[in-house]
Amino acid sequence: MSINNENENPLGYKNEGKLLVGFAIPCIISMLVTALYNIVDQIFIGQGIGMLGNAATNIAFPLSTTCTAISLLLGIGCATNYSLHLGAGEKKESEKYAGNGIILMAIMGIFLFLITTIFLTPMLKFFGATPDVLPYAEAYTRITAIGFPFLIANTGMSKLILADGSPNYSMTSMLIGAIVNTILDPVFIFVFKMGMTGAALATIIGQIISFCISLRYMFHFKNIKLSKSSFTVSLHHWKNIFILGASACFNQIAMTVVQIVMNNTLAHYGAMSVYGGDIPLACAGIITKVNMIFMSFVIGISQGTQPVIGFNYGAKKYKRVRKTYLLALAAASGLSLIAFVCFQVFPRQIISIFGNGSELYFKFSERYFRIYMFLTIINGIQPVTSNFFNSIGKSRLGVFMSLTRQILFLLPLIIIFPIFMGIDGVMYAGPIADAAAAIVCGYFTIRELKELKNLEKSLEAAVI
Repeated sequence: MSINNENENPLGYKNEGKLLVGFAIPCIISMLVTALYNIVDQIFIGQGIGMLGNAATNIAFPLSTTCTAISLLLGIGCATNYSLHLGAGEKKESEKYAGNGIILMAIMGIFLFLITTIFLTPMLKFFGATPDVLPYAEAYTRITAIGFPFLIANTGMSKLILADGSPNYSMTSMLIGAIVNTILDPVFIFVFKMGMTGAALATIIGQIISFCISLRYMFHFKNIKLSKSSFTVSLHHWKNIFILGASACFNQIAMTVVQIVMNNTLAHYGAMSVYGGDIPLACAGIITKVNMIFMSFVIGISQGTQPVIGFNYGAKKYKRVRKTYLLALAAASGLSLIAFVCFQVFPRQIISIFGNGSELYFKFSERYFRIYMFLTIINGIQPVTSNFFNSIGKSRLGVFMSLTRQILFLLPLIIIFPIFMGIDGVMYAGPIADAAAAIVCGYFTIRELKELKNLEKSLEAAVI
């Protein structure tokens, strides 16, 4: 049953554009901070260690996306259930979802750390590490694995903090950790000559500090108050967290799977080309991290809509839901246009930030950038649409949307195309997958917006 919360919660009455800006900007900064951990390491490693160090961070990258997948599964799952019940006036349920989510974050973080530590070397080989790259990847990942529980908990809790209406606090916790990492990276790598180990230590120190700041907020929620009963394990609440967090999680898992397959494909077909196996691995890793910067803006916008859309859908204010989604889609599309121009016009300049290399290295990087990222201009549609369906409780459609580009289209293409086109096949798979995913998302979006209009008319008729 919907209640009128307008005097209590601005999510139900404040201008949608202002709400989107207020929530999206901290989300974008939080996402940028997550990307910055990887980017900063990549830059300093590239300058201090070289191409093999860059390739090593690319090999370790699937574990970073796995952490993000778990944290979004639990964080978005908690936050969406939290918002829907808060909008419906059911605060006790919101408290239970927050408590159970925190328990799950602790369990999953420790589990991933143990699995990575036990199976480190075979795991990195499976991710595509060549004999030359493997020692660097082992040195880096052995340390960063210690930070997995803190990274998962902090990222997950930041989504709860956002849903509670404190986007600036969520942003601050992530930002402080990134600043610490950025300061310590050059100190450990260049001053203390610690190499990959130093970069990894800087990363986990920043993550632990961010975790401590987020943990403090768990005792100072604005709309609820956690108690011992909030942490009573409930399989019903766990199930609903998994259901509504699945969309964001599967999108990251899909990225991880694609990254592993792509690493192995690049190493295999690169060895059969003039580039060799290590150049494609290093270049693809850099381009993936640069693309993370662009996607941080898009995903930040989509996550910024979650509290607004979730609350208003729970309160049956469908017009506000529709308007918020369309505003987010327009903003993401504008940013996509800017990214497209940068990727097409300045690929060499971007690659140069991450260290020097041979002319062959830059030649491959420029071609990869321009071809693989050619349809960046439409890449804002899929993440915003996927999060939209998840925020209104339609988790199946959200999961489907999240899997369209990576699993349904990109994964088969990066396996099939290189058979006929060699290493160039990986490059051309990107824009084709982007186009197909945008068409599918567009179809389901138009259908859902029509349904929201019909619900809106039904409510107006009932009032009359």
